[in-house]
Amino acid sequence: MTPAVQLAKKAKIVFEILEYSHDPHCAAYGEEAANTLGLNPAQVFKTLLVAIDKAHLPIAVALVPVNHQLDLKAVAKCLGQKKLQMADAELAQKSSGYLVGGISPLGQKKLLTTLIDNSAQNFDKIYVSGGKRGLEICLSPTDLAILSKGSFAHIKVL
Repeated sequence: MTPAVQLAKKAKIVFEILEYSHDPHCAAYGEEAANTLGLNPAQVFKTLLVAIDKAHLPIAVALVPVNHQLDLKAVAKCLGQKKLQMADAELAQKSSGYLVGGISPLGQKKLLTTLIDNSAQNFDKIYVSGGKRGLEICLSPTDLAILSKGSFAHIKVL
């Protein structure tokens, strides 16, 4: 059981776990989850970590639908920064405690500022990584925001 699943259980929220066999040759983890599980890609959210520069640990978590890209300028504005970039994979893993492709917004080693694209609010339930490749957690966007202490913002590229 991953820290993400443990957190959801401890919080006693309504959630569902979905598992699939991850293809080790697939690098588009979120899209793989949506396709393999037959889910609407707009409801499957990828967890991305952002940093000021490559030398810094991630400063925030950003969640956007797997069929969209992250708008780094919008995230920087939300965080009061001039410029941000994607966190280095090694630092993202070190900061979160999860492997790339399985980074969950829940149960990370250190609670970071979390931004969830506001499109999540269009759905009763969304899917996020459960903390390992091949594991998704289905939960309400509100519960995700509460558990991650996150907020909603427009952070995806249209």
